[in-house]
Amino acid sequence: MNSSPMLALLALIALLLVAVLVFVWRAHRPAAAPAPDPRLDQLAGQLQSLVSAQAAAQAAIDQRLDQRLNQLSDRVHERLALSATEAGQSLGELKERLAVIDAAQKNIAELSTRMVSLQDILSNKQARGAFGEVQLADIVRTVMAPVNYEFQAQLGDGKRVDCLLKLPNPPGAIGIDSKFPLESYRAIRDAADDAALVQARREFSTAIRLHVKAIAEKYIVPGETADSALMFVPSEAVYAEIHANFPNLVEEAGRVRVWIVSPTTLMATLTTMRAVLKDVRMREQAHVIQAKVSELAKDLDRLDTRVGKLQQHFDQAVEDVRQIRISTDKALKKADDIESVGLEAPETVALPAPAPAPGAKD
Repeated sequence: MNSSPMLALLALIALLLVAVLVFVWRAHRPAAAPAPDPRLDQLAGQLQSLVSAQAAAQAAIDQRLDQRLNQLSDRVHERLALSATEAGQSLGELKERLAVIDAAQKNIAELSTRMVSLQDILSNKQARGAFGEVQLADIVRTVMAPVNYEFQAQLGDGKRVDCLLKLPNPPGAIGIDSKFPLESYRAIRDAADDAALVQARREFSTAIRLHVKAIAEKYIVPGETADSALMFVPSEAVYAEIHANFPNLVEEAGRVRVWIVSPTTLMATLTTMRAVLKDVRMREQAHVIQAKVSELAKDLDRLDTRVGKLQQHFDQAVEDVRQIRISTDKALKKADDIESVGLEAPETVALPAPAPAPGAKD
């Protein structure tokens, strides 16, 4: 597309050179009246045609270049507008994500503060015991009815248990005591070598064994409580450690009728107890239900008797209506018979002449 204008330009340059040579040659000729040369006129016409063609070609090229530049400018503007829109959307999404990240960081910071506070609470033995008692109270209140438990209940020997479940005999009242051997458990988790681990496990086992013994001695009172009690461990991790690595402690606790429970297992145990209490209440109310059923049967008998009497009244009414219908039918039949009797005018009958009176003349 670009070769044709280039060839035309070269041809124009060549013709110009020829014209210049001719002009120089004419200038160096003797001054004589030049004779008109038709080739020069022809050459001038060709030059004029080439100039016109070159101008037209240049104009067409300029027009095409302008069109392409305009198209390119439009595309650049569209692309810039699209890029600006996408950049705005991306910035908006980025702001939203930064807001979410900021909120998450605030939550993490708050959670970290709470964790530090919880660690501070759990580092204190008394606070740790209060934490276990609160957790125990929350679980019991969630599952059991208020009449079936008592917190800090006093037993006959003056000792108080964290929670006393009031169950019917058998099994009787069951005591629940909260124990949280966190220090010895942390010693196991933080043991740096085997020797430290063995020592930590020994201390942990000793602590659990002492807790079980204390519960068995204090909260299993013959004649007042059931023959078993519950040791509540308010940590699933500690509970898992006991059952996973200290099965002998679980067996020893079972032999003295102390059952170790965690929040999850306590919830399941209390749910089972609630079902048992519901069954007991239903059995206790069985005689009431039987009495009500007996009264209901008597009421049904009276209702049946009264319905029978009402049925007799209805039967008598039906019989009376039937008798009335019979009488009505007879009366209607007699009325029809009366209507069917002929009531025509009697025929004229000649009567005998009356006898003349005495002394009368014919």
